[in-house]
Amino acid sequence: MNSRYIEFSKIGDTGKTEIWDVLSKSSGYILGEIRWYGPWRQYCFSPVANSVFNNTCMSDIQNFI
Repeated sequence: MNSRYIEFSKIGDTGKTEIWDVLSKSSGYILGEIRWYGPWRQYCFSPVANSVFNNTCMSDIQNFI
């Protein structure tokens, strides 16, 4: 997926699902993680503490999921 501000990096898998880091393109910092959340039976985004996202970034994350 092509995004202006963030990139997605696969960091592993559990055998059935994948785990992705969400990174800032400008700094390379990890902004959060996308992984399967079993109780909801879907992929979810878990941001790191004190991270801030605009509507474009949130839309990119939603589209990636």
